[in-house]
Amino acid sequence: MKLKSLFFGKRLVVGLCLFFLCVCAITAIFAPWIAPHDPNQIRMADKLVPSSAEHLLGTDHLGRDVLSRLIYGVRITFGLVLGVFSISVLVGVSIGMLSGYVGGWLDQLLMRICDGMLAFPNLVLVLGIVGMLGPGIYQVIIALLLVQWVYYARMTRGLVLHLRSEPYLLAALICGSSRLAILRRHVFPHIFPQIVVIGTLEMGWAIMDISALSFLGLGIQPPTAEWGAMINEGRGYLREHPSLMLYPGLCILLVVTAFNVLGESLSQLLGVKKVKERSTRNVRRTSRQIGNP
Repeated sequence: MKLKSLFFGKRLVVGLCLFFLCVCAITAIFAPWIAPHDPNQIRMADKLVPSSAEHLLGTDHLGRDVLSRLIYGVRITFGLVLGVFSISVLVGVSIGMLSGYVGGWLDQLLMRICDGMLAFPNLVLVLGIVGMLGPGIYQVIIALLLVQWVYYARMTRGLVLHLRSEPYLLAALICGSSRLAILRRHVFPHIFPQIVVIGTLEMGWAIMDISALSFLGLGIQPPTAEWGAMINEGRGYLREHPSLMLYPGLCILLVVTAFNVLGESLSQLLGVKKVKERSTRNVRRTSRQIGNP
């Protein structure tokens, strides 16, 4: 009974996180119709106005409606993250499956490239790339793509190594299936849950990276509404009007927390941790057998 209630509790958490993220996605899609004002319209006569019926969350130092800028910030953040996530997963998973299944010199070459990139902290590497390319939205996308694919490639390669010696893969190879068909039909379905979990967690980190770059002035440039840039603009009014930093900071906190809780709940619900533990036991058992023939 306890296990059953725990199972339904995890499903409830997953449902709530998905609902919240779906609301954010819908808000991003319909932002022009939801936002009460133009997010970039400057009204110096209404600067730093407190919350009112016309401006529910007040205005910033240029008289722009804070609520409208937060709504448009969802569009920028979700659009960038989903684009980076899709391309990174496609590239990283493809390279990881090819490297893990083919092996040999190709595996060594690709993994040494991954090791070299993983030797640097994520944000430091992104900052270095953006610093060389210059500030801007396209430079941020390129930097995140160059960094994010490595995690998916490394993880996928490890999962494929555990599956490569499975009897059903050997049977498919004996039956004449090509390597591409084996990877598509037999390997990818088994590693898909792990990819979903890791991807969900990485989306939270991507949001943090985008916000950090915009806060430092290297990401989304003014007057585009973006949460990290809004926090940067509100620094000078922290004591008099802390809400200028508080509202975008809460948005980042809630969205990143939703992605992290969703990823952790999915890992338990889909049995990802059990799969990893079982694979680890199989590797240890094989090592003992090789050491004691």
